[in-house]
Amino acid sequence: MARAFVGKAVYNHPTTCATIEALKASPVFRRLCGFGRRVDVPSESTFSRAFAEFAELGLGEKVHQALVEHWVKPGLVGHISRDATAIRGREKPAARSRPPKPAPRKKGRPRRGEVREPKTRLERQCRQSAAEALAELPVHCDVGAKKNSKGYKQAWIGYKLHVDVNDCGLPISAVLTAASLHESQVAVPLMKLTSERIDYLYDLMDSAYDAKPIYEVSRSLGHVPIIDKNGRRKDAIPLAPHEAVRYRGRTVAERFNSRLKEGFGAGHVMVRGALKVRLHLMFGIMALFADQLLKLIS
Repeated sequence: MARAFVGKAVYNHPTTCATIEALKASPVFRRLCGFGRRVDVPSESTFSRAFAEFAELGLGEKVHQALVEHWVKPGLVGHISRDATAIRGREKPAARSRPPKPAPRKKGRPRRGEVREPKTRLERQCRQSAAEALAELPVHCDVGAKKNSKGYKQAWIGYKLHVDVNDCGLPISAVLTAASLHESQVAVPLMKLTSERIDYLYDLMDSAYDAKPIYEVSRSLGHVPIIDKNGRRKDAIPLAPHEAVRYRGRTVAERFNSRLKEGFGAGHVMVRGALKVRLHLMFGIMALFADQLLKLIS
């Protein structure tokens, strides 16, 4: 049944019903998924229950991590391109709750031996592990807004997918968050997560990630950060010529997001809930990983 869900992403079926019909109509597809006869294909409700169980087990993340460990980890990766894309959902956005007011900070310098909490989430993430930082990020259906390539602001209801892609177009890490979360809030845990999986040299990011803690964490992990400067900063220094040449390779992440939406199921998410949406996207990421790997080998 897990193979059938991967096949659903490969053939870009909009619904599970379409996948069941394809299994019954194609003997080759049916046998690849492990079903010998037409009557062996489970019902839609059985597929739905299995999908929920796979989501609880985190099957997508485990299989994707195994793919990365087998095919990418043995070598040295040059660039990691980091980007985020909108994922439209089919559920109502969660009601926004006002965050509790932080306790007032003491004025003046801290006393000897006193450790004060960081002011921002980015500063706190510098001290946390990848798992701890990811656990603090909001993961619920929300309203997000982002400027498109033409400069117009577009809003959507759903989620946001953050990905790290190597210079060959293979996805290394993927994180799903609420749509309203800014990209910079996921950069540090993504960096640490990807560094645990592979060895690489350069971090390529657009101007949304132009923040001092992100530079510091990238360098502390032994990488060279190449981040486009935010135009709103008056003291922004443009990229050096050699950095600008390397920065052009960041388009591989944009092409990955486009392929994931157009050909591997991310453009029509029919499930609800963050766990199920994440699994749906992970099946597409696994299929795209295999497709891109075949293109590199052939």
